[in-house]
Amino acid sequence: MLALVMVLAFLVMPILEIYVIIQVGQVIGGWWTVALLLAESLLGGWIVRREGRRAWRALQDTLQRGVMPDRELADAALVLVGGVLLLTPGFVTDFFGFLFVLPFTRPVVRRLLVAYAGRRVKIAQTRVGPMFPGPGFDPFGAAPGGSQSAGTPRGPVVRGEVVDEDDKRP
Repeated sequence: MLALVMVLAFLVMPILEIYVIIQVGQVIGGWWTVALLLAESLLGGWIVRREGRRAWRALQDTLQRGVMPDRELADAALVLVGGVLLLTPGFVTDFFGFLFVLPFTRPVVRRLLVAYAGRRVKIAQTRVGPMFPGPGFDPFGAAPGGSQSAGTPRGPVVRGEVVDEDDKRP
């Protein structure tokens, strides 16, 4: 599903960008459209540089405190993706790039992405759930209460010896 969305995005996005650029060019003129695209790229580069430094400092501070940097990592990733979108020519990618980079819109995008990821994890858990029997199943052999040690089988145990016929020892 994700692969199909990506293929469609890479096919549809350039067509959409060209269409929007042509429409804007018809309204304000060709040279003004090029000037606006350059101005957006320069402004976007400046904002990405500033917010990237801020995100990097926040990430370093969180790591030095020994705290899990979940919000800081998400912010750094959003600034990175937003920077790529801002440096890609076009008005649609610039719109999404500014959403990802600006400090007052990034928390909203981060919350939406966290909610989306949470839904995807729940879907994955429901798909994987039938593979493991019962609640509290531990694939390493421990009982749900933790009373059974790993490697101790349930039920009757038949003791025996393993004989390797390929063994050439006397």
